[in-house]
Amino acid sequence: MLVRQMEPLIVIGIVALIAVIGYFAWQMEKKRREAFRSWAEQHGWSYSHAKDRSIYHRFSFLDKLNQGSNRYAAHVVQGEWKGRDSIGFSFHWETYSTDSKGNRQTHHHWVGVVASQISGDGFPELKISPESFLHRIGHALGAQDIDFESIEFSKKFEVKSKDKKFAFDFCNTGMMEYLLQHPKTPLELQGNWIAVFDSHKLEPDEVEPLLEHIDAIRSHMPGYLFRD
Repeated sequence: MLVRQMEPLIVIGIVALIAVIGYFAWQMEKKRREAFRSWAEQHGWSYSHAKDRSIYHRFSFLDKLNQGSNRYAAHVVQGEWKGRDSIGFSFHWETYSTDSKGNRQTHHHWVGVVASQISGDGFPELKISPESFLHRIGHALGAQDIDFESIEFSKKFEVKSKDKKFAFDFCNTGMMEYLLQHPKTPLELQGNWIAVFDSHKLEPDEVEPLLEHIDAIRSHMPGYLFRD
């Protein structure tokens, strides 16, 4: 009898807890929007928090964004950084799984992206990412990446490009030393864009450091790569 009397109170408590969690999530999201808007205004950039599916079509050449379904960007900031067109956004995609009872589950994934255009005649695709357990399994099964004279660099990073000469030109001694100081940030280069990625939604205070990171990467690229 007592248990039955308590059931409505338990339900009310659960509903109240959900409401409180929802309220704090809304407050946090509001603060993120305000922080992004403030940063954009300070730097003369534009900002939109709305879902933007056109971003995927602009940057579909980035392998990192070609995953799952229901792909879109949010919290998009755009402008010029040191004279170069640049952009930052959080990118979402979904994957699905089915449990033992046949119930379909949706998994939401987010990655933070910051990208800048660079001069040049268009560069071949190059991907540099931290070496992971899955990469090591792939190597054991015969998957190939590019190895360099620096054993430490080759152990820390997986480097892939169809243009091996370009990969070696890009990963010169200075570049390898710099990237070893920043081993957790994957990057992709293709055409006239360099993009770097974070493992979660992009936060307002990450935009500028990642733009500076791209600028440092650009500065370590040898000058002859930019000559026709």
